[in-house]
Amino acid sequence: MSAVGVLAGVGVLLLAGPAAAHVEVSADKDTAGATDVTLTFHGEAENDAAGIKSERVVLPEGIAPGDVTLVKAPAGWTFTPTADGFTVAGKALKVGADAEWSVQIAKLPDGETRLSFKTLETYGDGEVSRWIEIQEQGKDEPDNPAPLVTLKPGAKPTTTSAAPAGAAPSSAPASAAAPAPAATTVAAQPAADSDEDDGGSLWWVWVIAAVALGAVAVLYGRNRGKKS
Repeated sequence: MSAVGVLAGVGVLLLAGPAAAHVEVSADKDTAGATDVTLTFHGEAENDAAGIKSERVVLPEGIAPGDVTLVKAPAGWTFTPTADGFTVAGKALKVGADAEWSVQIAKLPDGETRLSFKTLETYGDGEVSRWIEIQEQGKDEPDNPAPLVTLKPGAKPTTTSAAPAGAAPSSAPASAAAPAPAATTVAAQPAADSDEDDGGSLWWVWVIAAVALGAVAVLYGRNRGKKS
């Protein structure tokens, strides 16, 4: 191989090197709207003089910082929510050591199939690698792509059945039947009244009987008077 060819190959490798050092992310559930999803980030070290000391992640729309909790991070690193995402940071890792951390998302957004997590990777010497360019579907990958999760569409929400609406009329007969006990009570009332009426209507019988007894007594007295 000629010297020119060797130099050309080295040049290609040098140009390709930085582009390969991405921050990448993967999800253990790949469906939109999934709950309790663990995202694992992997930040590749590209600084030959210092180690990675922090990773700041900007969350995509539809995921709130309060819905994110830490699962794991490099030893000694801490998790801090921010206004638009979160940061994991601590003592700088060894030079050349990649950073890996995982967080749990309470729920992925519904209807989204591409989630980009812009990430700022900071090294111990102050260098910042900005992996913040959105990767657009069907286009070439940008120079500093933001970590991307590709999801499958979630299940469509089920439509409300019309059956409950039809259930309303079925309750009407039950309501109509409810007054039946009241009708029975009303029907029973005249029976009690009739008993009282029957008792009150016997007074004239007693009057006639008393008059008859009085008449008998008068006649008896007269007969005794004549005999005497």
